[in-house]
Amino acid sequence: MTTATAADLAAPLAAYARRFHAAAGDDQHAASPLGAWLLLALCGPACGGDARSELARVLGCEIETAAATAAALLAQPHPLVAAAAGAWHQEGAMTDALASWQAGLPPAMQTGPLRDQAQLDDWATQHSLGMIRRFPVKLTPDTVLMLATALATRVSWLRPFDLAPSSALGPDSPWAARVRQVLRTPPRGDSGHRDSGHRQFIAATQLAGDVAVHTARAAGGLLVTSVAAAPGVPAGEVLAVGYEIATAVAAGRLPPQRSLFDLELGAGPLWLLTERAAKVTAAGGREERCTAVLPAWSADSLHDLKRPGLGFDIAAGGLAELLGMPARNYQARQACVARYSRTGFEAAAVTAMAVTLSTRLRPPGVLRTAELRFGHPFAVVAVAADENQGHKRGTGASPWHGMPVFSAWVTRPEEAVEHPPSR
Repeated sequence: MTTATAADLAAPLAAYARRFHAAAGDDQHAASPLGAWLLLALCGPACGGDARSELARVLGCEIETAAATAAALLAQPHPLVAAAAGAWHQEGAMTDALASWQAGLPPAMQTGPLRDQAQLDDWATQHSLGMIRRFPVKLTPDTVLMLATALATRVSWLRPFDLAPSSALGPDSPWAARVRQVLRTPPRGDSGHRDSGHRQFIAATQLAGDVAVHTARAAGGLLVTSVAAAPGVPAGEVLAVGYEIATAVAAGRLPPQRSLFDLELGAGPLWLLTERAAKVTAAGGREERCTAVLPAWSADSLHDLKRPGLGFDIAAGGLAELLGMPARNYQARQACVARYSRTGFEAAAVTAMAVTLSTRLRPPGVLRTAELRFGHPFAVVAVAADENQGHKRGTGASPWHGMPVFSAWVTRPEEAVEHPPSR
């Protein structure tokens, strides 16, 4: 099967990310649209007919391509990004169709029986570098199938930020009064070497107009790009531009940039532009330099993925058919944490989906009931038992264990009352 490259997935992932973040709302949050996309891609082969075509539209590529790409990403993770996936089922829930789908999952994907919540929490902790200690979906008695992906990174910048007073954010920034210090890109140094691990510029975009861009590079190659547009530009549009610019920068294709000499001097919501006399080396005697000031931040988010357009309803339906279920009920959530600081960046996301079978949907079975009737004389024996005996097996067991203490033969029944008299 053909796999998609990062360039092939740039547009589909950006489109999916826009829907994902729109569902998350405008409050501060962190997310991993890729983590959700990977889970859907792994579920794709379980879908057929119209559902398969619909899920392909959500993923932005053919199901076979998405599944092969997910398998490749899991088999060869980035050195700075831990990636994992798992699928667990309740004993007795396995069908031939489910077994066939499971056999086609990537070898790197963990599969097996679904035991308890501790199993899932341990998996989340292990594969999130310890940043997410609770699995985002709760296991219930009706859960028959659980799937998850995990992505995590913890990196240090090639060169840490400097610190600056928050007033550097500008007099119109509402954040200037909330914090005392912010991050400032370090100077290039006397050598004039341009690759300090930080790159910043003003980009011209069709969707969001002129935007401020900063990219910090971590040792090993991870790039974290920040994009700010003018106040009033909708969050979805800024995020879309951010995806476009970040993927372009990572591919070495810088977007169209504005010359500082084409902009007005002075302060604005996105930059402060000044001019002074200085020795320059650029041809024509005009040189441009950018620095960046931005706040440190962190986020701890839990996203409900049962939103239209995110694709989990389609995937759950496909899996329900493999389980032989006439209808499906499912949970889908993503837990994501992220922290951006002077020295580095860390983030983790666990995306999970549970397919459950409610009691009203359980297939009919056969029940036999025996009502035991003590309607004539019977015996009663009371025996003492050491409740820890099962842990001691012949070593220091209580002498009372198994000792018959009381016994009776009942021949004369008494009236049963709600509150019998004390003796």
